[in-house]
Formats: sequence, structure tokens, C-alpha cells
Amino acid sequence: MTTLLIAEHNSSALSPSTLSALTAANEMGNDVHVLVAGNNVELIASDAANLLGVTKVLCASSDVYERALAEPMSELVLHLAGQYSHIVAPSNSESKDFMPRVAALLDVGQVSDICAVLSQNQFKRPIYAGNAIATVTVLDAKKVITVRASSFDKTTQHSDQACAVETVAFVASNGLSSWQSDDITESARPDLASAARVVSGGRGVGSSENFALIEALADKLGAAVGASRAAVDAGFVSNDLQVGQTGKIVAPDLYMAFGVSGAIQHLAGMKDSKVIVAVNKDEDAPIFQIADYGLVGDLFEVLPEMTSKL
Repeated sequence: MTTLLIAEHNSSALSPSTLSALTAANEMGNDVHVLVAGNNVELIASDAANLLGVTKVLCASSDVYERALAEPMSELVLHLAGQYSHIVAPSNSESKDFMPRVAALLDVGQVSDICAVLSQNQFKRPIYAGNAIATVTVLDAKKVITVRASSFDKTTQHSDQACAVETVAFVASNGLSSWQSDDITESARPDLASAARVVSGGRGVGSSENFALIEALADKLGAAVGASRAAVDAGFVSNDLQVGQTGKIVAPDLYMAFGVSGAIQHLAGMKDSKVIVAVNKDEDAPIFQIADYGLVGDLFEVLPEMTSKL
């Protein structure tokens, strides 16, 4: 049996989530082939060929794959699917678009957001906003799986010898949808989804102007800035900074939460963080139930003092 891992990349390098998904794919006990699809992605394919555990890289380079739209990507995967028992991708906005289509075209179910591999056909995945973990046994001949990157370590080791890179000549049709534009917020801070440290603010921060206190501490720590849904809904920050079930799922080495009460929706997005520090004036705030370190206090006093002492 062989696993096909569909790589996520930014057109210049593999994403950290792909390295985590590779760890999960290797735990399934199969040979792992990596599909790198996009426009002018030959160098990315070469990088993938050097990763430990990869036995072949498939390079599909065409402008039709540049934006990873659902129709061409699913058509490409379907073209390749015959020789694979497992089709795996990191869980992200792109795979949430094309992987269900792949599963439907193969007439199989999809196992989404796995957080552990028990065997080749048995996996664990969170349900009920992460409050329960389901063990799923897949009986389909082909397994279509997305991987929660925060649950797996990244494969960063390289093999002594690069594996073969095979060019995929198949070019999918353009399909029904087309890319129009991207609206990307540029930031000098680390990317929230992959940052090792995150400083997050909630409704208790009070205003967008007060978020400057969060940003000042983040800059001192070299951290990304996050926010709860309440802070986003109140207009304090843009929604690309939202952490939670309906935002980004993060698992940094350090997660600092200021004025975040700890609603279930938010906890689902950050409770896998290695160290959680919470500051809230409400001693009964749910965030303290999962925090490694908690301080009951006024964030407007704590934040400036903490920032000044770093």
C-alpha cells in the first residue's frame, strides 16, 4: 500500500503543515509519495524529494494548479488515485475545498482533521469542538484523510539521498470556478498558524487602540498576535487573527491569553499549546482550567509591566 500526500506550499517553499502531515503519513506504515502541484514548482518538488520518509515526488506544474482550486485539483488527484490506498493532505482552507470533492468522486467517506494515527485504517479525530476524541475505523478501500497539523511534529530530517522526482503531464480542465483575487494582510510578525509563540487578546482588551499593548508584548517576544472571536466580532482586530474553532487552530510552544475568557470555541483552537499563560481579572474564567500559569489581575497593569521587563 502507498500513501499520496498532497503538499501545501506558498509557491516558493513547503508549508510547515505539510511537514506535519508527512509525519502522520509515515505513521500509517506505507511508502509515501508527495504530490507538489502548482505553477513553476520544480524547486519545491526537489526540496520535498530530500525529506526523510518520502519515496517519490510527483510534480504537476501548470498554471491551472496555481491556486489549488477544487475542480482542477480534484481532477488531478482522481487521475493519480488508482495506485494509492491513502490520500492525505494537511487540513487548511485549500484542502477543505478540494478533498471533499476527491472523496465524493471516489465514492468514499472523508476522515477530517485527524490528530492521531492508530493503524493504517484507524485514526483519532476531535469532535464537539475538541471536547471529545472519536476513534474512526475506515472500511473503504481508499482512505481520504486531512491532518490537523498542530497534533503532529514536523518532519525536518533529510534523507542521505534524494528520491526520484516524476513529472505529471496530466493537465486538468479549468472547471467551473476561477481565481479572482487575494486580499492578504502583510505583517512583519510571524505567521499565526505556524508561530512558536502567540500573544492573544480577547474582549477584555476593550478596544482596537488597546490592542497596541498586545502587539508591543508580541514584538518583544517575536510572537504572532492572535485574538478571540469576541475581539474580532467587536472590531478590535481583523478576522485573520482569530484563534478558535472558526478561526485558526494553533499549537505554539507558548500561548499567552490576555482578557480571554476561554469560551469552548476559542479553547478548541489553542488548547494543544505546550505552555498556556492566562491573565484575566475574573478568577472563574474558564481559560484558567487549561492554563499552565494563571494570573488574576488587570491586564492593563500586567501587560505594560511584563513588556517593560523583557
